[in-house]
Amino acid sequence: MEKADDAGVYRIGDDLALVQTLDFFTPIVDDPFDFGRVAAANSLSDVYAMGGRPLTAMNIVCFPSGKLPLDVLHRIMLGALEKLREAEVTLVGGHSVDDPELKFGLAVTGLIRPDRILTNQGAVAGDRLVLTKPLGTGIVNTALKGGLASAEAVRETIDLMAMLNRRAAEIMAAFPIHAATDVTGFGLIGHAAEMIQGTGLGIRFFGNRIPLIREAAEYADMGLIPGGLHRNRKFWQAVVSLAPSVPRWLDDLVHDPQTSGGLLLACPSGDADALVAALRNQGHPWAGVIGEFTPDPRGILHVSG
Repeated sequence: MEKADDAGVYRIGDDLALVQTLDFFTPIVDDPFDFGRVAAANSLSDVYAMGGRPLTAMNIVCFPSGKLPLDVLHRIMLGALEKLREAEVTLVGGHSVDDPELKFGLAVTGLIRPDRILTNQGAVAGDRLVLTKPLGTGIVNTALKGGLASAEAVRETIDLMAMLNRRAAEIMAAFPIHAATDVTGFGLIGHAAEMIQGTGLGIRFFGNRIPLIREAAEYADMGLIPGGLHRNRKFWQAVVSLAPSVPRWLDDLVHDPQTSGGLLLACPSGDADALVAALRNQGHPWAGVIGEFTPDPRGILHVSG
């Protein structure tokens, strides 16, 4: 709890532990089937981020039965089931309540070896920071709500949010990763800040290497900003330093709240290129080194242009 890790871990033996998490939210896309896919991928992600293997899941459903037809719920659950089957996770039940606002997600249980747990802290000076998915889901979804997002940007964003972090987690298991987390509601800045909090380290981001979703920078430049982005910027402003060359849209995107974002990995510098190559060769073409952990300035996230 003190490190704000992604999931809870409970040891049940010398070489075995349970890893548990839950997540649910309101719809962020129009199609119920896509919403189910995204919600499932998002719920599974915290297990992958800690190096675990998800095994079972339970649905969490809040459904306005007086406002929406049950077919909407049926399609949401079918979308979630598609992702669970892809992840080889068994749906074992769940719980539903009648609620004025639709919400859906999953409680997930997996297994992990106690000696292989990855937390969000453990990086050392000189480690490279690797990101496996591009940023921009919050901004593109805001553009979608405003009727301004292109069909191509929307499709790319939905597919990225529905993409499991399973393969990325399997790849990282073959490398000496020092710390890991996933990028979700706190944005890149918020989750990176958790990786250095109280460690005596800082992070220098290479702003021109941060991968972005198609048209996300354009929408940010138009002012299509989700409310969560402003909250993230205000909350973390004391630990963020921006180079004068950083454009406002990049400042927005590093604070953009993500849904089912990529993994953020601290990797020894000598292994970073091989890790990125493996990720790109196996379904993560956006993966790259976006920064490095530094001893100075301590506790600061510096973004270069």
